[in-house]
Amino acid sequence: MTGAGGIGKTRLALRVARDVRRSFPDGAWMVDLGPVEDDALLARTVLAALGLDHHSALPAVTVLVDHLADKRLLLVLDNCEHLLHASAVLVRTLLAAAPGLKVLVTSRQSLGIDAESLLTVPPLPAPDPDRPPPPKAMMRYPAVQLFVERASAVLGDYTLGEDDRLAVAGICHRLDGIPLAIELAAARLRALCPQQLRTVLDDRLALLHQGSRAAPARRQTLRAAIDCSFELCTPQEQWGWARLSVFCGGFDLEAAEAVCAGEEFAREQVLGIVSELVDKSVLTMESRRGLGRYRMLETIREYGLDLLRLGGEEAAVRRRHRDHYRAFAARAEADWFSARQETWSTRLYLERTNVRAALEFCLSTPHEVGAGLALATSLWGNALGAGNLDEQRRWLGQALARDGEPTPVRARALWVDGWLALLLGDISTAKARLDACQDLAERLGDAESLAHAVQFAGLTALFREDFPAAVRLLEEAFDRHRATGDLWAEWTALFLLALAYCLTGDPRASAMAEQCLALCDAHDARWSRSYALWLLGLQHWLCGDTRRAIPLLQDGLRLVRSGRNLLGAAQCLEVLAWATAQGGCGEQAAALLGAAQTAWQSAGIALPGLGRLLHHHSECEARLRGSLGDTAYATAVTTGTRLTLDQATDHALGEPPAPPTTPRPEQPPTPLTRRQRQVIELLAQGLTDKQIAAKLVLSSRTVEGHVHRLLAVLGFHSRTQIATWAVEKGNMAGS
Repeated sequence: MTGAGGIGKTRLALRVARDVRRSFPDGAWMVDLGPVEDDALLARTVLAALGLDHHSALPAVTVLVDHLADKRLLLVLDNCEHLLHASAVLVRTLLAAAPGLKVLVTSRQSLGIDAESLLTVPPLPAPDPDRPPPPKAMMRYPAVQLFVERASAVLGDYTLGEDDRLAVAGICHRLDGIPLAIELAAARLRALCPQQLRTVLDDRLALLHQGSRAAPARRQTLRAAIDCSFELCTPQEQWGWARLSVFCGGFDLEAAEAVCAGEEFAREQVLGIVSELVDKSVLTMESRRGLGRYRMLETIREYGLDLLRLGGEEAAVRRRHRDHYRAFAARAEADWFSARQETWSTRLYLERTNVRAALEFCLSTPHEVGAGLALATSLWGNALGAGNLDEQRRWLGQALARDGEPTPVRARALWVDGWLALLLGDISTAKARLDACQDLAERLGDAESLAHAVQFAGLTALFREDFPAAVRLLEEAFDRHRATGDLWAEWTALFLLALAYCLTGDPRASAMAEQCLALCDAHDARWSRSYALWLLGLQHWLCGDTRRAIPLLQDGLRLVRSGRNLLGAAQCLEVLAWATAQGGCGEQAAALLGAAQTAWQSAGIALPGLGRLLHHHSECEARLRGSLGDTAYATAVTTGTRLTLDQATDHALGEPPAPPTTPRPEQPPTPLTRRQRQVIELLAQGLTDKQIAAKLVLSSRTVEGHVHRLLAVLGFHSRTQIATWAVEKGNMAGS
């Protein structure tokens, strides 16, 4: 059992030993290796725990082997991390000599022997502090159960009530569900009520400084437990720990390499350091949406930040962190109109806390605001559909207010913020941004900024329903974007121009909408394709061709179902409701209106912003109220508002809801290289890294790197999972 300090490995091992004791005729024996500092004393300590005195001239290992050779016994070796090599040698020796022996080990790092099966002990599940369930339901969470149990021990009697619900959920969440931290926090209830304790928990390590005097020193405080992990690390690993603490909510290997590499170690060494920190339970590795990511528990991260500050490196490392995410967002923007739209959307979602941290650094550090403005501006395309318009505008507003330099980045930020202001109905701010953007773009003489300024003016005219001006300006913007070679901007201008044609009954509307769709298909831009399908569906519906409109809108919904394009979902659901109402299916149409309302709100927009579209929404609503009656209409709309996007899509497609399934990786999310398939095949045969290296004529370090990358690619946590998967899939080398 591996895991961070204080995670409960010892307690879990004791529980296992107690539960399985009857399966071992010669008993289950616990050996605490925490106090043992000398490798030479290891075997003697085990003998003593088994109740055997060692007065023989024979080596202690020999006596131990002789004693265990014919025994059927469970041996629990607790806290092996500081005696790792000696423990590995001893366990291997004992298992080879005693067929009836089973060994359960607890350590912050695996022993690394062939017979080993790993169980990473996770934190205790804790409720969401933002949406905690009622007290009775909260008691189903192990973290809350432990807190209440320890609180009762401290106070004599404690029952979780409604008054403490928010505070206790916050405490368990802030402490990462770490049992030791929860126990230490509960001990503070002698002096603090739960609400006060929740408030002061920002500095966990300083607060949780006193535990049971009877416990070993390393377990008495949270800081002491983490100190122990730190001391087990090499100097390079300690530097890596400190630098990786700047990440919030997880990170991938690329980010770790960008932030960690420095004078102490080169970029190519970072994988080895990260791997060692995973082995020592400082980091955990997990698969999120097919992407391998690493994470620190917040308490361990806070410890690392203290190290970073003490080392005087915090500003420099945070700047590298900011530079990485600024480049990351710029790459996402430049590559947006491509087959990778959904991948970028997923990656941006996973990195949202790191992006926020980078923006906070820029806005709170002198001379860094310009970089923050560039970062915030690069995110606009994803924010447009992903539902965080208010947050995006907040970052842009703060950065624009603090950085008045007349740069192309500022010009871009002005039209982006103005565009988002229009969608949110903030017309006065949008107009001010438009005027400032046009003025700055003309002063700079920047072709790209001028093209966006003209497009912004066209969008503003579209919102004012000044269609002649909108068409003229959007045609000009389209030509300007074609001249600059910005494909995504060109497509956006084309889309808006087609929408203007569509809303005015221009005969060119259908051909222009088809052109939008063809451009998406040519570049496999699925996110943008949903907008093009919506536009075509809207055009057919406006022309009275409901039969052709509905399948197009349904296809658009199918595309947004798998991603985070909330705006695309809202648009398709909205027009589908209009078309369905026209077809006489009143209750279904009202439910779709309700689902669309939820999607609009999730996207950060109350209702369709364009006046003509809002008019059609009101017409649909009036039609349905008239046919259903106010009560039945309200009931159907309420039913729709409660649907998830998947359920709303099923409803719109006329399909039964899909049963919940437990996802299981049947194939890797990305193609495996020939070398990776060879490594997997040898892992399935039970070979060690050293044996694989000899077979493939590689270094052991190279094989280790292949294994860790495979864990990330396949979303697994152990070599055993890879081997099992390979056996199920068949021979990998020839596949």
